[in-house]
Amino acid sequence: MTEQSSPRVLRNFVNGAYTEARDGRTSEVVDPATGEVIAHAPVSSAADVDAAFQAAQAAFDGGWRDSTPAERQIALNRFADAVDERADELVAAEVANCGKPVQTTKDEEIWQVTDALRFFAGAARNLEGKAASEYMADHTSWIRREPIGVVGQITPWNYPMAMAAWKIGPALAAGNTLVLKPSDTTPMSTLLLAEIAADFLPPGVFNVVTGDRDTGRALVENPVPRLISLTGSTRAGFEVAQSASADLKRLHLELGGKAPVIVFDDADVERAAAGIAEAGYFNAGQDCTAATRVLAGPRVHDDFVAALTEQARKTRTGGPQDTGAAYGPLNNAAQLDRVSGFLDRVPGHAEVLAGGSRSGAKGFFFEPTVVAGLRQGDELVTDEVFGPVITVQRFDDEDTAVAWADSVRYGLASSVWTRDHARALRVSRRLDFGCVWINTHIPIVAEMPHGGFKHSGYGKDLSLYSLEDYTRVKHVMSYIGRD
Repeated sequence: MTEQSSPRVLRNFVNGAYTEARDGRTSEVVDPATGEVIAHAPVSSAADVDAAFQAAQAAFDGGWRDSTPAERQIALNRFADAVDERADELVAAEVANCGKPVQTTKDEEIWQVTDALRFFAGAARNLEGKAASEYMADHTSWIRREPIGVVGQITPWNYPMAMAAWKIGPALAAGNTLVLKPSDTTPMSTLLLAEIAADFLPPGVFNVVTGDRDTGRALVENPVPRLISLTGSTRAGFEVAQSASADLKRLHLELGGKAPVIVFDDADVERAAAGIAEAGYFNAGQDCTAATRVLAGPRVHDDFVAALTEQARKTRTGGPQDTGAAYGPLNNAAQLDRVSGFLDRVPGHAEVLAGGSRSGAKGFFFEPTVVAGLRQGDELVTDEVFGPVITVQRFDDEDTAVAWADSVRYGLASSVWTRDHARALRVSRRLDFGCVWINTHIPIVAEMPHGGFKHSGYGKDLSLYSLEDYTRVKHVMSYIGRD
């Protein structure tokens, strides 16, 4: 944004068109790379949310529920093609909202959006169930897998575009309509996605309302949706679960993480350090699956710490146009304060070997950081930082490594680094996490499920498993006997 430009005025997208919010309240949208206000977005009221849900219900009843899988496939594929055609606009919106490097956003995120949409376009035509059969004399039973109806969705600020696609894809493929609320700090790319989709979807099928926590609460408490899908913090997950329980809404929750990374003594130290640094610092560590909590074997620990520290010193944070920057700023001022607070409270027995401070006076940048010497109960080990901070602990044996890995309340992702195939399989079985990578960390593909255990939530994003969350199973039985 130049000094001469004025902040944009954003609007909700409801029933196929941009729509003014009822009471005119707005919030500021800030560019994390500069700290400047770049837009004003509606703070939608319960009335705004209800209007969006009424549009979604009308669209569901008016024909989308009866659309064929082939029709939904065509719409999603055309939507994906249009995303490719307007990729530059989407990148610009995502970069403005998140401060991410432009090239990284082009290379790593646009294809995730289109790949998810295209995967679910195909998945729409692959819903399966039990074969019809006679389980009782003179009666035939069969299973119908049906859309839930109208769903409410809430996405986070770390990957606004990709997380929206992960929710839009299965919801539409299964024949649902939806109302989606993006984070109040990152609404721009999601609104643009709704605009693009409107050329291929009936009005009201895909609606976006912006706003704050009260808006999110109104979305969860509205009586229309029968499923609420949230990607966000564990705190938000508890609040949504409590609120949704009053109306027995179904829930899909992808929440926080604290991924353990177990590096055994036989691991390739240099390769492990490079891979873990990339997976820990990508997107400024603002990823629930980020490689942030390393457990290193006794003989490899010192060499690994030295190699990881060197990787941190070679890693650079910078603005969107900095082609040498590995990652951009933290998303907002509150997150900068949160990450800084963890480093301010590092216990005396630990040592900050790299980084540990804010980078620059402008924007919300934070240095790539390595902290060693921590103990199992320290908050940097037990709590999600959601920043470019990697911790390292020394373990004595395999059982201790697994026990420490599993002891946190999160259960989203993990990785094992070893040349011992049997050990890798043995440990992967014991780790209480929804995903275990072996000699890598963070790759995600549309064909495989993404989701966690314990306080990381339940339900799956991506894969055919996610369609189970967005459908319901009905048993139909017919009498076929002779009267």
